[in-house]
Amino acid sequence: MTETSGIVNFTFSDTVAGRVTGFDRAARTFTVDTADGRAFEVALDGGPSAELLHNLGEPYQDASGHIDELVVEGAYVIAYGIFYPQGGTDRLRFEAKRLIFLGRNSDDFRFEEAGWWVRQIEEIAGFYRKAQFGEGPVDFKDYRTEIRLSGDKTGSHVQETDTISRLVYGMASAFQLTGNDEYLEVAERGTEYLREHMRFVDTDENVTYWYHGLKVDGDIETKLFTSEFGDDYDALPAYEQIYALAGPVQTYRVTGDPRIKADADATIRLFDRFYLDPEEGGYFSHIDPILLSPDHDSLGPNKARKNWNSVGDHAPAYLINLYLATGEKKYADMLEYTFDTIVDRFPDTKNSPFVQERFHKDWSADTTHGWQQNRAVVGHNLKIAWNLMRMHSLRPKDAYLETAAEIGATMPEAGSDRQRGGWYDVVERTKADGEDRFRFTWHDRKAWWQQEQAILAYLVLAGITRREDFRTEARDAQSFYNAFFLDHDEGAVYFNVLASGLPYLLGVERHKGSHSMSMYHSAELCYLAAVYNNLLISGKAMDFWFKPDPALVEDRTLRVAPDLLPAGSVRIESVEIEGEPYSDYDAEALTVRLPETSGRLKIKVRLAAGSRAEVSG
Repeated sequence: MTETSGIVNFTFSDTVAGRVTGFDRAARTFTVDTADGRAFEVALDGGPSAELLHNLGEPYQDASGHIDELVVEGAYVIAYGIFYPQGGTDRLRFEAKRLIFLGRNSDDFRFEEAGWWVRQIEEIAGFYRKAQFGEGPVDFKDYRTEIRLSGDKTGSHVQETDTISRLVYGMASAFQLTGNDEYLEVAERGTEYLREHMRFVDTDENVTYWYHGLKVDGDIETKLFTSEFGDDYDALPAYEQIYALAGPVQTYRVTGDPRIKADADATIRLFDRFYLDPEEGGYFSHIDPILLSPDHDSLGPNKARKNWNSVGDHAPAYLINLYLATGEKKYADMLEYTFDTIVDRFPDTKNSPFVQERFHKDWSADTTHGWQQNRAVVGHNLKIAWNLMRMHSLRPKDAYLETAAEIGATMPEAGSDRQRGGWYDVVERTKADGEDRFRFTWHDRKAWWQQEQAILAYLVLAGITRREDFRTEARDAQSFYNAFFLDHDEGAVYFNVLASGLPYLLGVERHKGSHSMSMYHSAELCYLAAVYNNLLISGKAMDFWFKPDPALVEDRTLRVAPDLLPAGSVRIESVEIEGEPYSDYDAEALTVRLPETSGRLKIKVRLAAGSRAEVSG
């Protein structure tokens, strides 16, 4: 047996991120305080490289000759380096090898520039357009779910409905922010492909549901009706039906195509007829494919179960966007129903800072289900906070604001990395006796989509409550994401990074396209981070693009609200139709009255910050 003294007597590399509190130029060391208040001394005598944070599509910006000017009090610095033992003591010396500065001074965060997230989504859209379709025409017969790191396709010929829908969402969002018609073409062709190949209209039941996907072998297509994945195998999981709508509905916001709305309404009827629990409330997570029943024995461990995805994912995936596009009360009512269910059923503050995510029919906790057991997905907690704040802007309720703020206040200590920055993946919901930290379930890596949830949660919390601690968390999360997840070599963003921020490039996590990844989260982040940073927090105007046919839009009213935001926080500053100024709009209602014409029109709407009163936190 090897005895250990508790003293680290080996070298290791790691990351330290925090705000500068002092700089000893003579000793060539500076001190940073991390998010948990610890002070780290960072030595510069190892000859570190230094860089200014740069966006996708921008060249590397070397700052190695400007370290002394950039290490100023209050500046946020990310330092990657090596810890060295100090002569048998319990002290370690940290020598930096790479420094990342977020801006040129302590108040400068480059991701808060007005065009940062717009440029990023344009680069991401360009990557996926080329990866899926090359330089040629957009033909979704060529679409593949699995895309390698560089954008090359794998040998897999399965086209998953949800991943096509997620790509469509990203492309529609990219068009909204850039006005690039090429991206709208991808979104519309993808929507048509989904409707023609993945949609099943059940005329007997008057509902629509969506196939899991297609297996393509030359000109032969084999439809995959039920899910192919272990947790959901041979069933119709609610989340697959939910995310099938994500891309088409975001496209509907741009085009107003009434066929998309009809599909969404028919799918909502599916949810209300077969997934909704009229007795105990909420939506079941699975139904069997023959009887469309949530409590059939064939479902096995998914029989009569409910989860976060089946209840909460309606809102961010399609329902908020469907409401934004239509303003219809029935969608607001469904949103309110799901959010009331969330605040009533999901928090479990007596036992854990993390919400409960899986339930039996009677809402008793299911802590033995599959891989999840009694574990927390950190990003789901953040997603709840983010979306509760959105709903609070539509129909304000104390329960929405209080639950979101409580999650926002407790999550950093429970689910984030207070030394390096960034947010973890899956952890145990409770601590065992003697444990002072929540244990990682499998690893301490950090996934791109969980960073998105943190960024959006804290941006919207900061923008509405004006709490400085939430603004700090938003900046810290954006710093880690933009420093480590952007793939400047191949394009787009990495799936996972190690705790230190270095890319993790093994297995499916090496891919840019997979069952889990297809532009949706990275594009949603760009779209809404731009909205929240510019319109809600900084008061900077933004341009949004639409391309409807006025003859097909109900009441010829184009609704252009970028998200569910507090009343009065955004107004229309100007409108152009086909490049010409246009004045028939309601600036406060965020609507444009379309001209009496037919044929598609390209419309640019400039939104500016409104004059709403500040909300105290």
